[in-house]
Amino acid sequence: MANAVVEAVTAQTRAMTPEEVRRRVVRLAFGGDEGRYAEFLAALRAVIPPDVEIVLRGSAVTGCRWADGAPFDADGPGTSDLDLTLVGGDMLKLFEEFYIPGLHSVPLSEDHPNASPTFTPLRRALCALAGRPVNIQATSDFVQHARDVMMDQPYLTLVPRAED
Repeated sequence: MANAVVEAVTAQTRAMTPEEVRRRVVRLAFGGDEGRYAEFLAALRAVIPPDVEIVLRGSAVTGCRWADGAPFDADGPGTSDLDLTLVGGDMLKLFEEFYIPGLHSVPLSEDHPNASPTFTPLRRALCALAGRPVNIQATSDFVQHARDVMMDQPYLTLVPRAED
């Protein structure tokens, strides 16, 4: 059942425009508050270098949990987390725990609180702004491409990489 739900919402998300997905994220993750969303993005831009793309994945993008197909915040307001991925740049050098060393970090999260001491203050600030847990991980362009194309995991680019 969960797989069918996840497949359906993945297909639905893929059919949406980036602006439609952005509006879904603001509605689900920020209670429809565009100002809080803008503050969240400003906090990211203040810390993350311009050669890094910042993407959001997971239930805030699709509207349901991958594991069981439950709706975003099914366990109550503020219970679903936000899954940020920092793509490219030297972000991987700022992490100490990896799924794939040098290519894909574990997320700085409640489960991995020491994954990146560098980003711990940012994570705290983002959690406060969002009013929910925020996970931050780093990945290479190669793994990001694989997750998008081969694993069919939709995402929303929150902050695009600056052009040279």
